[in-house]
Amino acid sequence: MAPRIDWRDLRRLCHWGPMVALFIIIYCYVMGVGCILIWWPPVTAAGVAHLIVYTAWELTILYNFFYAMLLGPGFVPLGWKPEKEADCQFLQYCKQCKGYKSPRSHHCRKCKRCVMKMDHHCPWINTCCGHLNHTRFILFLLSAPLGCLHATVVYGCTMYRYLYLGSSYYYLVEDDDLEPLIDVDLYFFAMLFFATGLSIGVTVAVGILFSIQMKIVLTNQTGIETWILDKAKDRPRLEGDKFVYPYHLGWRRNFWEVFAWQGYPRGDGITWPVVEGCDQYTLTVEQLLQKEDKRNRSVEFAIVDNYSGSWFPITKGIRVCCCIPCTEEPRIKVKRGDVVMVTRAYRKWLYGEKVTRIKDGPPEKGWFPRPCAEKIINELHYPQQSQADDFEHDKKED
Repeated sequence: MAPRIDWRDLRRLCHWGPMVALFIIIYCYVMGVGCILIWWPPVTAAGVAHLIVYTAWELTILYNFFYAMLLGPGFVPLGWKPEKEADCQFLQYCKQCKGYKSPRSHHCRKCKRCVMKMDHHCPWINTCCGHLNHTRFILFLLSAPLGCLHATVVYGCTMYRYLYLGSSYYYLVEDDDLEPLIDVDLYFFAMLFFATGLSIGVTVAVGILFSIQMKIVLTNQTGIETWILDKAKDRPRLEGDKFVYPYHLGWRRNFWEVFAWQGYPRGDGITWPVVEGCDQYTLTVEQLLQKEDKRNRSVEFAIVDNYSGSWFPITKGIRVCCCIPCTEEPRIKVKRGDVVMVTRAYRKWLYGEKVTRIKDGPPEKGWFPRPCAEKIINELHYPQQSQADDFEHDKKED
C-alpha cells in the first residue's frame, strides 16, 4: 500500500531550515525569470520553450522537496517488538519510544522517534531522511543542482549583456517607443550577483551530497551504517569470525530497492532482504557487540564543577570556548557529585552519559567541559587502565 501524506506535517515548515531552503529556491527562480525576460523574452516559440523548461525545474524541485518533507522517513510504531519474544535479545530497546528498535532503525533525538532505515536528520526538510522519503529526497538532491546550473547560465548571459553591451535595460522588441520590461540598474545587478553566488553554492554543495547519497544507495547502506561498518572492521574478533554486511544485494538490485517504479522504496521498513548466510539480526547483533565494547572502554569521571549546558561557557576558560566540538550533538548539564561515563574526548571537552540520571527516563548524553570533571580510577571496575591513560595523555597534549 502506498504511503500517505499527513498534511498536519506542514508544521515542519515552521523551522529555519525549510524557510531558508524555500527562500533560495524561490529567489533564484524569480531572478532567473527576470533575466529570461531580458535576454530571451517569450515572444518566440524558442523563448516560450525555454521559459517552460526553466519553470519545470522549479516545479520539480518544489514537488520533491515538499514530498520528502511531508511524507517523512517512516517511524517505528511506539512500543514495537518482534513477533517472536526470543528475538528481543538481538535488538536494542528504546526507552523514549518504549519499544524495540527494528533492524536498521535508529532513534532521532530531534524527531523524538525511532526512524526506519535512518540515514540522517536533514535540517532543510526539518525531518529525517529514511525509508519512505529516501527516493524523493535523492530526486530533490538531483533536481536542485541541475535547476541551479540552468539558472547560473541564465545569470551569466544576463551579466555579460549588462557589462559588455553598454545598456542598462532591454526591450521585448526593437522599438524606441516601448518602455523597458525589466530595468537593469545597479540594484538589479547586485541582486543578480547574489543569486549567482547562491546558485553556484547549491550546485556544488548539493551536487556533492547527491553523489554521496548515490554511493550509499548502490551499496544499500545508510550514513549511520557506514560508521557501524567502519567500527566492525576494526573490532577485535575470534579467528574465523568474519562480519558480512547483510544488505548488499548487488548494485543493480540495491538501486531498485530505493528507486522502485511505484515512486517510493520497497518493503515495510521492518524486514529487509538479506544476502545468503545472514539473517534479519546480523547487523543488530553487531551493534549490540559494539555497544558492549564501548561500555567496556568507557572511563568514569566525577563532576567537580557545575556546568549549565551552555555552548560557550566563558567561565570555564577561553580555550574551552575556542575548542568547542563541531557537531550538533547536545551539551549536558552537570553538577557537583554527578558521575559520567566518558567514551570520547575532544581537546577541552568530554562526551559521555550520566550515571545519576532519572530512573527509566531517557539517557542523558552529551558534551561537557573537561575542567568540570576528574577521572575516577577504579582498579576493580577497570582492570585495563589503557583507556584511562589515553585520556590523561590527551589532556597533557592539550
